[in-house]
Amino acid sequence: MVVGVAAEQRWWPSPFGEDDEVGRLNHIDDAKRRAAMQLVRKGRLYDLAHVLDESVPVFPGRYFRQTLVTTAHHANTAMPLGENRVNWVTEIVSATTQLGTHLDALSHLQIGDRGYNGWTVADLAGPAGVKRLGAETIPQIVTRGFLVDVSSLGLGVGDIVTVEHLAGIDPEPGDAVLFHTGWSAHWADPEAYLAGEPGPGYAVANWLVEHGVALTGCDTWSYGPVPAEDPTRPFEVPQRLNAIHGVFVVENLNTAELARDGVKEFALVLTHPKLRGATGAWTSPVALI
Repeated sequence: MVVGVAAEQRWWPSPFGEDDEVGRLNHIDDAKRRAAMQLVRKGRLYDLAHVLDESVPVFPGRYFRQTLVTTAHHANTAMPLGENRVNWVTEIVSATTQLGTHLDALSHLQIGDRGYNGWTVADLAGPAGVKRLGAETIPQIVTRGFLVDVSSLGLGVGDIVTVEHLAGIDPEPGDAVLFHTGWSAHWADPEAYLAGEPGPGYAVANWLVEHGVALTGCDTWSYGPVPAEDPTRPFEVPQRLNAIHGVFVVENLNTAELARDGVKEFALVLTHPKLRGATGAWTSPVALI
């Protein structure tokens, strides 16, 4: 269960093995991917990512910076090169992967000093990144996805998505369940967007675990209500999904068009850069129908 697990209670090794690093994604196999792609009938694609730039809302202490490094070419007599006058422009990006539309690796959250499969922060942390459970260990994802649209409820800061809102969907192990709360309407106003959020509560998290869901996500900057159902236990929903159950979480999704068109079921394709040792990965997932 997501709720009621004492911090000292052992939740490892993983049911997938003491060396497992991919959690519930173990449920996604060739048959699962084939079944997901059979949902594609129209060939329509929905881009579920926000544009990533310096203006995106960010959790305190995080940032995104991008700088062109070839502006010196304006004064560089060695450029352009050759008779064909070739020139090029490149950039340097400095940022955490924990912003924008991104997938949390299973190294992201811990309970005390232990995370997924019982590995401690000391086991994980290295000078240039985590030594296990990094983004490079996460498979590229193709699976069946469901969208739960609760935007009509007008949910606000701290409001909870409940199991009753899941009526009509019946996920199988390895599926993805995404939530559209409508909170992304505040994306262009970082102060409002980061002031808190609605999200799936404890009961929904339990339900996802019981159904074997491999991946879940929301159109909010974290996952779960902020403030939390129990204000003394912040971020407990994503904490336990990530650290105990190996359920992957995607944050800052852009699900507005999918919800607008009433799409409930789709093929989800989520790919990401395999950045060694990263605790998350920027992603531009797509829904295909």
